[in-house]
Amino acid sequence: MLDRAKEALKIEAESILELLPRVDAHFQAALDMILACPGRIIVTGMGKSGIIGRKIAATLASTGTPAFYLHPAEGIHGDLGMVTGNDVVLAISNSGETGEVLHILPSLRRIGARIIAMVGNPDSTLAKNADIVLNVGVKKEACPLGLAPTSSTTATLAFGDALAMELLSARHFTPNQFAIYHPGGSLGRKLLLTVNDIMHKGDENPMVPADMSVKDALFVITDKGLGAVSVVDRDHHLIGLLTDGDIRRGFSKSLDYLNRPVSELMTKNPKTITSSKLAAEALHLMETNKPRPITVLPVVDGEKRVVGLLHMTDLVHQGVV
Repeated sequence: MLDRAKEALKIEAESILELLPRVDAHFQAALDMILACPGRIIVTGMGKSGIIGRKIAATLASTGTPAFYLHPAEGIHGDLGMVTGNDVVLAISNSGETGEVLHILPSLRRIGARIIAMVGNPDSTLAKNADIVLNVGVKKEACPLGLAPTSSTTATLAFGDALAMELLSARHFTPNQFAIYHPGGSLGRKLLLTVNDIMHKGDENPMVPADMSVKDALFVITDKGLGAVSVVDRDHHLIGLLTDGDIRRGFSKSLDYLNRPVSELMTKNPKTITSSKLAAEALHLMETNKPRPITVLPVVDGEKRVVGLLHMTDLVHQGVV
């Protein structure tokens, strides 16, 4: 059984490698047509080809090429109204003779859409009626019966990915654009959330003067629940940072520290960040701090005035960690 599984993987891998010479003038023509398309890319296919088509359409849409999947059977019952003359149709069929796909070809022509055929048989009816043909044919299926679509669907999916990745590159698609299309995912949160979005500001931003007693500062720390306070001058310029850890370390030396000014226990010149920085950058700064990671960052403006406080738990709650 394990040998058959390994053989299936080998056959499918070889099927993908067989596509390398087919990244040729036809592939370039398809790229040029899609890049020049003023509308959308409509991907269609039936059965397993349709499932692969859905994934290709999703990949295109998420990487800068507007696209959606059209079920060909639904197309002949009214969904062709989604297609316009400005669109390009990517029609997928291993045999190139899939009835449902062939049935929508005349209407697609009348609408004025351009057609790219992704087929396993370049001499098929679908190929003969397309503007551009992408040959994704394979020598054999990984199925020992030679029946279940396996190598053919893998090769088609890989070729679709290759097309999408080259389009991404040609459009100079950026990670920030990717994040805009994925606002609900962790990548979106890491690339879109800024420190300003999640920091504690206004009344939630604890600040104390340098001459306040440690005892009074402890009350502020307890009230705000962030485990720290920024130590500032009259104009809110940052002088230092006092954490509950600093206070505990002071206790280990003498209880008298409660009556000392916070300036004697605070950390001078603490790490800071500005509000416009990405939350992910703040996470990196906190995690890589030496000699040990930190959990709190004062947020300052260009003149080192404190405008907020960021805690590690804020990053956790937002899914940045």
